[in-house]
Amino acid sequence: MTPSEVLAFAKEQGAKMVDLKFMDFLGTWQHFTNPIEELSESDFENGYGFDGSSIRGWQPINASDMLVIPDPETAKMDPFMAVPTLTMICNVADPVTKERYTRDPRHIAQKAEEYLKFTGIGDMAWFGPEAEFFIFDDIRYDGACQYGYYFIDSIEGTWNTGRVENPNLGYKPRHKEGYFPVPPVDSQQDLRTEMVLMMQKVGLTVECQHHEVATAGQAEIDMKAATLVKMADNLQWYKYVVKNVAFRNGKTATFMPKPLFGDNGSGMHVHVSIWKDGTPLFAGDKYAGLSEMALYAAGGILKHAASLCAFTNPTTNSYKRLVPGYEAPVNLAYSSRNRSASLRIPMYSASPKLKRIEVRFPDPSCNGYLAFSAILMAALDGIQNRIDPGQPLDRDIYSMTPEELANVPSTPGSLDEALKSLENDHEYLLKGDVFTDDVIQKWISYKRENEVDPLRMRPHPHEFKLYYDI
Repeated sequence: MTPSEVLAFAKEQGAKMVDLKFMDFLGTWQHFTNPIEELSESDFENGYGFDGSSIRGWQPINASDMLVIPDPETAKMDPFMAVPTLTMICNVADPVTKERYTRDPRHIAQKAEEYLKFTGIGDMAWFGPEAEFFIFDDIRYDGACQYGYYFIDSIEGTWNTGRVENPNLGYKPRHKEGYFPVPPVDSQQDLRTEMVLMMQKVGLTVECQHHEVATAGQAEIDMKAATLVKMADNLQWYKYVVKNVAFRNGKTATFMPKPLFGDNGSGMHVHVSIWKDGTPLFAGDKYAGLSEMALYAAGGILKHAASLCAFTNPTTNSYKRLVPGYEAPVNLAYSSRNRSASLRIPMYSASPKLKRIEVRFPDPSCNGYLAFSAILMAALDGIQNRIDPGQPLDRDIYSMTPEELANVPSTPGSLDEALKSLENDHEYLLKGDVFTDDVIQKWISYKRENEVDPLRMRPHPHEFKLYYDI
């Protein structure tokens, strides 16, 4: 839509408010809302002012003024507001120079798309994330100098088979037995369907929904692939819909990668392909039906995987999921069908249009704009430098000896390790000014100061169980 079409659409829908959403540095939507009368065509150029020093990882207090500029192509009605509300995703700019803000994640994603075209390699990069999440009935957590705890509860939790529920009707999926059971074991079928219908209402194309492996309400809803910026926008709508539908049904949803001990964590497998002039470039006559270009792209992703994890797995909790020896895809190798490898080539269809690489180590705590951009930049580096991905890993990982596994590198073991890898390996991200040194350094410093160090300094409840009487 053009700005004038947005205004006409708002009038047609009876909008009384306009809600302006933008992405913060770490990956959470922020917003503010104005009466619809405050929206004019000039605002699509001049924007609206806000305090950038109050947004995590952004401006200092002495240079806090920033602008959000609504993108008219993202206009739609927000389905969760009681009063008819037009909403748009915004870009962030400097109010003095009017230049786009380097730390705006959406700007980084837009530059990644522009760089792809600049290279001549392709003109579109398609992304299809499979974001998993948990739907709980209760969550309590707190911590101070003398205590720290969390408590999760779910009507589906296997730990509640003996709870007095007047009556307890059972049908609670056991650990690792939540994949595809029919109701009544799957008690959240209607809730996920409500999420799907709401996603469709805001323009997302959904392929399927289902219960996931873990007990206590693990779920997945899959969207049809889209181009990089569009999919990053869609992922934000996806999270927004999931959380709000859960909330209005008296439940709570989380995209935290590993909220439960002893059961599967939530990943976000990301399907990637590059196209040019309407032709898919990852289909060919090489291994698993891939092209030579696709194999080089895989080589780039594998080479830079450790530093990629700083963006694709950006929380300390991410590495509670990425633990060697379990089912998490920590092994930095590629394979067709082997889900223990970090890169998989899906074999469901022989269609060239569906030939892609599935990057399996990311998780849904990431900022989609940054994660997708970083993956694309690693793939392009692999293509430009003809990086050999090595031999595929088609064996059962769990049958391999420690000596054999010693030759297979793994994802980092902690966020701190991933940040160190990013410090040492980020030149590929700087090409085309997609990521800047300022963005890289701010990301590393913010994560260390606000996440790595605070967790490192706090005693863990399990340490009391292990060491209190030492």
